[in-house]
Amino acid sequence: MLKILVFVFFVLKTQIAFAEGYNVFGVGIYDIKFDGSSSDHATDLRYERRFDYTLFDIGPAEDNFFYLKPFAGIEVTSDNAYYFISGIYLEDNLGELASGNENNWHITPSFGLGYYDDGDGKKLGNKIEFRTGLEFSYQLKNRDRIGVSISHISNANIGDKNPGVEIISLSYQKPF
Repeated sequence: MLKILVFVFFVLKTQIAFAEGYNVFGVGIYDIKFDGSSSDHATDLRYERRFDYTLFDIGPAEDNFFYLKPFAGIEVTSDNAYYFISGIYLEDNLGELASGNENNWHITPSFGLGYYDDGDGKKLGNKIEFRTGLEFSYQLKNRDRIGVSISHISNANIGDKNPGVEIISLSYQKPF
C-alpha cells in the first residue's frame, strides 16, 4: 500500500502533472495467447495518466507524431500482480497521418518500464519489466475517447527467464 501512495504522490506533485492530457481507465485480458498455447488468463485493470507535455521533439515541426510525451500508470490483475510503469508515448490522428485530413481516430504507440510484482500470477522472471503497446482510439464529441490496445510485457532477457505476456484491453479516456 505504501508503494501505491508514493506513486500517486509522485504523479500528482510533479510539474508535468499540471500539463493537460488524458486519464486512461482500462480493463482487459492478461496473458492472452494467439497460438492456442496454455496461459494464465487473468483480468487486467489499468490506469494511466498521459501528459500532453512534449519531452522531446524529434521530427519536423509540421508533424506532431514525433513529439515524445510522458505517461505514468499502474496495472493490477485478478491474480494480485501489480505493475508500476512510466514511459513515453507518441500520438497521431490516423486521418491526418493517412490522408492529411483530421478525423476522430487516433493511434498511440508507447514504451515504458517499471516495477512488477507477480503476486499469485504468472512469473515473469524479474522485478524490472518493459511494456510496449499500440492503441487505437475514437474521440467522441465531448473529447472523451474509447480505445482498444494490445501490449506486451517482458524483461528483455535481463531476468532468469522471460516468458512475457500479451494483454488486450478496452479503455475509456477522459481529458483533464
